[in-house]
Amino acid sequence: MTDKNYLSIGEVLGLLLEEFPDVTISKIRFLESQGLIEPERTASGYRKFSRSEVERLRFILREQRENYLPLRVIRTKLEGDTSDGMIRPYDDTSPHIVRSEATSGGHPAARQNLSKAPSAPSRTSKKADDTSSISRTELLQELDADDVVLKSLVANGLVKPRIVGDIEMFSPLDKEIVSIAAQFIAKGIDVRHLKTWKHSAEREFGLFEQRIMPFLRQRNPAARQEAMELLDELTDLADQLRTAFVTVAARGYNEGRTQ
Repeated sequence: MTDKNYLSIGEVLGLLLEEFPDVTISKIRFLESQGLIEPERTASGYRKFSRSEVERLRFILREQRENYLPLRVIRTKLEGDTSDGMIRPYDDTSPHIVRSEATSGGHPAARQNLSKAPSAPSRTSKKADDTSSISRTELLQELDADDVVLKSLVANGLVKPRIVGDIEMFSPLDKEIVSIAAQFIAKGIDVRHLKTWKHSAEREFGLFEQRIMPFLRQRNPAARQEAMELLDELTDLADQLRTAFVTVAARGYNEGRTQ
């Protein structure tokens, strides 16, 4: 598949917004972090999505929205589809391949001409993408995490669960933060120091927001897509720059010297 047949994460977002108005780049990245989608990377490190990967993503989002399935169940369904001939970038990337309708099970990405696969009609009522939220108990079980650590993260504002009745519900991003923060804590980094990352990220986003707001004020899909693609590029650049700065700071130790 040539590069022109791939889509950037911003272009993917633009394709999905009509059917899934609450999907975000962060949501797509989270699904990637959970191994549910596997976009390839350009030489410079940017994500590039094949048409089959976009249809796989559509399937995941529909299952969450319409069937209220947790990610672990969706993953099981997808693994079944893979053995059923599902198109993936590393085995068949041609958008013109038509899968046999005789194939049992599976979702549309496994059977249809992906370049012409129909999208479900958009819904008039927009609702927040909360279908994958999980309770405190489920979060602790899935991450094998310590409840004391979770309580500390909540108390320090690093995660903010949504209260439904008397139950705390955690979003996929909350889960990702808890997973990463727990690893820092296990390596001796105190929770209060992790707030530095949160404050730094908020300042970064404030700077990025100044760049994307002129596009968002235009209130048209093309401008919004451009804004989201720019935000993704800025976020990736920030990750690279931060890594470079830490590498420079640690250079003396990496070269066997100490201050």
